[in-house]
Amino acid sequence: MADTTETKVEGLLDDVKGKVKDGVGGLTGDAKLQAEGKFDQLSGMAQQEFADLYDEGETKLEAATAFVQDRPLISLVIATVVGMIVGGLLFGRKSS
Repeated sequence: MADTTETKVEGLLDDVKGKVKDGVGGLTGDAKLQAEGKFDQLSGMAQQEFADLYDEGETKLEAATAFVQDRPLISLVIATVVGMIVGGLLFGRKSS
């Protein structure tokens, strides 16, 4: 997903469309239209949240990449220690 702004706008439009459908359905007594409105609202909010999470993850990935580029030796030591811990947890120590 290259442009999360577009996804956020689509989500906002779905949310607004859902609110309108929900309101009209409530005024006219059309339960089906009201349910569609609530679904559109949830869908729009989900799209916006996904775009926010994607942006946040992308920012964290960029920060991690910059850390590794700026401090390659420390990064190697961290990766080694984490690898040893994970290996110890997965395979454990074998008794003689």
